Amino acid sequence: MLENFWFNVEYGVNHVLDINAYDHVLFLIVLTVPYLFRDWKRVLLLVTMFTLGHTLSLVMAAYGVITVNGAIVEFLIPVTIMVAALFNVFTAGKGAQKEKVGILFLTTLFFGLIHGLGFAREFKMLLGSNDNKILLLLEFALGIELAQIIIVFIVLFLGYLVQTIFRFSKRDWVMVISSIVVGLVIPMILNSDFLS
Repeated sequence: MLENFWFNVEYGVNHVLDINAYDHVLFLIVLTVPYLFRDWKRVLLLVTMFTLGHTLSLVMAAYGVITVNGAIVEFLIPVTIMVAALFNVFTAGKGAQKEKVGILFLTTLFFGLIHGLGFAREFKMLLGSNDNKILLLLEFALGIELAQIIIVFIVLFLGYLVQTIFRFSKRDWVMVISSIVVGLVIPMILNSDFLS
């Protein structure tokens, strides 16, 4: 029982930290980069909204509520990253991330749904004929959340170092990192099966 629990949690952690599927990490970077350590509650809430969206789409896929075209989802995932990165670029230094819980959180939840759909097929294979789908989903979601917290901490820590030791302005830090992410996702969008 405990062995299964750790397997599922570890599977969730590995899903996020998989070097070949770095889209998840890129999204977390652009989600976190505008914030500082003192904003940790807000960042944690955003990340949890993303996990919630991710898990909801897995639940719907696991129970056959939705089926999606893989090519469309694989196209939409880098688009969500691009949108988030461009939002950062155009709002850097303007405090847009400080606004009340609203459009930013709903957008993050929606993007989580899209990212979850990208993993739905693989997750269905993991489920197999397992009767306890909800428990497996929750354990997997816990692993995702743990991995995301690690990434968020690293991004916040690097931001702290760059802004205090190297005296980068927060605006420049957000612009540089978000622009790098834009550069990384453009080929992902252009090379997607949906466009070919």
